[in-house]
Amino acid sequence: MRSYVLPLALALSVGLAGAAMAKSTTTTGIVKAFDAKTHSLTLEDGTVYKLPSKFKDPGLKAGEKVSVLWTMKGKDHDASKVKIVK
Repeated sequence: MRSYVLPLALALSVGLAGAAMAKSTTTTGIVKAFDAKTHSLTLEDGTVYKLPSKFKDPGLKAGEKVSVLWTMKGKDHDASKVKIVK
């Protein structure tokens, strides 16, 4: 019985660590640039977010305040939702 406990505990800890890293984050900022062709959104702080290929533009333009829901995928900020903040 003991021989199964340690491998199981290690497997669970590795799995939980990966799940914690995939946590979504919300950031609010001002749009510096939006490129519908390359599916990218750049905020004034210089952060570039990759948008989904089926992203529907809610009317983004430079100077607009937005809220971005994103996760880190490798070195990319992968946005799943962008909302204009009033």
